Amino acid sequence: MSTKIALISDSHSYIDHKTLTYLQDCDEIWHAGDIGSMEVMRQLPSGKTIRAVFGNIDDTEIQESYPEWAVFSQEGVKVAMTHIGGKPPRYAKGVKQFLKEVQPQLFVCGHSHICKVEFDSTLNCLYMNPGAIGQQGFHVMRTLLLFDLEQGQVKNLRVVELGRRGK
Repeated sequence: MSTKIALISDSHSYIDHKTLTYLQDCDEIWHAGDIGSMEVMRQLPSGKTIRAVFGNIDDTEIQESYPEWAVFSQEGVKVAMTHIGGKPPRYAKGVKQFLKEVQPQLFVCGHSHICKVEFDSTLNCLYMNPGAIGQQGFHVMRTLLLFDLEQGQVKNLRVVELGRRGK
């Protein structure tokens, strides 16, 4: 048994049909913050497990609906997710200590708008940042990540390019 995950971030109140098409075939949708508007969350396909954290641009409604940190296990993989995480080896303030205490196998964050996946051997943890699906920011290409969780492992990871930023 495996669980198909779609990982998105930094929508900044924007989600398009192309993005939604990729989310149809997954079991869970994870949003790593800077949602921008609850309308984005309402447009996500129904019948999916949604896991999300709020980001630095998110208003009170979003902050009351989603936590700053989410720590959970799925298919034997312990996950920690927040919006501002930095990147290996230079994590945001307090993040590395938190990860040492929680000991996740997978650390997910957003904020940078840069799609990056890297194994951090010092923490024995896979780092994932899906980039950004929204139009705001300095990124050139809008991206998301698709992968499977199966028997304690991340499998079939792929980067999806959604097109260039800008209308």
